[in-house]
Amino acid sequence: MNPSYLYHAFGVRHQECSKTEYKGNQNIHYIQTKSEELCCPECKSRKIIRSGSIYRDIRSVPVGHRETILRMKVQRIECKSCGCIRQEKIHFVTGKRSYTNKFARYVVDLSRIGTIKDVAQFLHVSWDTVKDIQKRYLQRHYGNPALSRLEYIGIDEFAVRKGHVYKTIVADLQTGQVVYVGEGKSASALDEFWKKIRKAGAVIKAVATDLSAAFMSSVRENAPNATLVFDHFHIVKLMNDTLDKLRRQAYHQETDLLKRKVLKGTRWLLLCNGEDIYDACHRNRLENALEMNAPLMKGYYLKESLREIWMQVDKEQAQRVLMKWVEQARDSKVPLLMKFANTMTAFRSGIIAWYDYHISTGKLEGINNKIKTMKRQAYGYRDDKFFELKILSLHDKNYAFVG
Repeated sequence: MNPSYLYHAFGVRHQECSKTEYKGNQNIHYIQTKSEELCCPECKSRKIIRSGSIYRDIRSVPVGHRETILRMKVQRIECKSCGCIRQEKIHFVTGKRSYTNKFARYVVDLSRIGTIKDVAQFLHVSWDTVKDIQKRYLQRHYGNPALSRLEYIGIDEFAVRKGHVYKTIVADLQTGQVVYVGEGKSASALDEFWKKIRKAGAVIKAVATDLSAAFMSSVRENAPNATLVFDHFHIVKLMNDTLDKLRRQAYHQETDLLKRKVLKGTRWLLLCNGEDIYDACHRNRLENALEMNAPLMKGYYLKESLREIWMQVDKEQAQRVLMKWVEQARDSKVPLLMKFANTMTAFRSGIIAWYDYHISTGKLEGINNKIKTMKRQAYGYRDDKFFELKILSLHDKNYAFVG
């Protein structure tokens, strides 16, 4: 067989083919290293003694629909220079793997248009072989993301499976790349991340997060000069939860069946933005529900005015609007609203910090949705490390694997 064909088709450079067999759906090429190319695998000396050989079957890229097997005669070499006794090194195979490096690259290319199962069935290899090739590729390209230029980060958690099993992710808010995946959602989940940050010499300027006490304590301990910015989506969500609790309280306290029926169907009307309700029938029903219960009415109008905190021209004006909102909530004398006002007061520095750094965890919410989709497509992941590597590669659409 032409040596040039061996190189261009299968990546074999220093070997020669003595014969070819065709068995079933396989092309079997018998190859061995040229005598002039044999050398010590340690010191590269040519002063060697051949002391036996074995045959090793190595899978290479298919030709058409036929599998290609390279049946290589592997020499056992005794070196006169350094004294080592080892098998010769095969340049087109990594370690003791049963396939060539070119076959691994072929699997990676196919993985971008088909699932692991599809690729395994097409190439007649095991599911685990394809997965391991993908895993090594992901580890090599995404396993150690660059952290030295990291300045603005977002921290969030997501559920891995039912039963309170969580992971914590850290994303670069400038590029949208996930740079770290940690176990759990406690402060200790970020310990390894901060070690990497210190090693890389990165200076974190601002961190966007929800109201998690664990994340806040971890940031303050490990990045004391970074500004904590609380995501306004979570603030609004917390207010919506408070308003929904008021609705449920009003429903259970109401004895009139007709009024209870009105309150029961108003959850969506209470939680959506007031200007989005264009239907006159829905608006009348909302107004009727608010007139039935004073605490619910106070909570609704406080919810509507909450967004004004993030609509001011500068930080000082926003601070005044926030404190005025807190004062109104306390004056309502509604326990749930007063409790929420205390929460706003405790977190006011992180809320107003949005005017210093216009960042949020919005990108992380989008990443969490992608992770959920990825889990559904794969019906879950039994290899936790493989799952983490897939998350770290989510930002790169050009090289994304299917499934």
